[in-house]
Amino acid sequence: MKAAGMVSEQKRRGTTHKELQAARFDILVGMFFSQVVMYCIILTSGTVLHGHGQNNIQSAQDAAQALAPLAGQFAFVLFAAGLIGTGLLAIPILSGSAAYAVKEFAGFKGGLAVKPQYRPTFYGIILASTVAGVAMNFLHIDPIKALFITAVINGMVAPPLMILIVLLGSDRKVMAEQVSGWLSKSLAWIATALMSAAAVALVYYDFVHR
Repeated sequence: MKAAGMVSEQKRRGTTHKELQAARFDILVGMFFSQVVMYCIILTSGTVLHGHGQNNIQSAQDAAQALAPLAGQFAFVLFAAGLIGTGLLAIPILSGSAAYAVKEFAGFKGGLAVKPQYRPTFYGIILASTVAGVAMNFLHIDPIKALFITAVINGMVAPPLMILIVLLGSDRKVMAEQVSGWLSKSLAWIATALMSAAAVALVYYDFVHR
């Protein structure tokens, strides 16, 4: 938008119906492929790991060895290729999204559209998060356990965030004429209720019922 001449924040406010349609299409395509990948992971884990009695994966080495029934002597190569590919995809996305989250929370400016010499703090956060990820390897922190704990934390904080999203999407003071429709709000509340029930069940069975 800056390259198009909208140099002030006032000029960049608001959006057009065409831009919203493009954003909706982008989200639908991205979510479709993310769900396909998730389903493939679940299917592969169920058939290759659970199907061969591998129910207690504690490390990346265990995961690589568990692929032996599928890939034989090339299991290590297959796992390493997948891990490297995932890392190349995830590292810039996670470090970049972390920088944007911290930037918005702290209230300072910066972004990938600005050169590092003008907003060094923003790029410093990207560098710090990347270094922290590399340091986990040298500190021998188990990546499988780290992924599991992260998933649990994400699942616990998701319900209140989803409630805020639904409320903001229904607020005409914020969304004006672009408020969420009844179908969108209904599906969002159903998803929020299911996520909340899952979080409560996790707490109950892991901390109360145990």
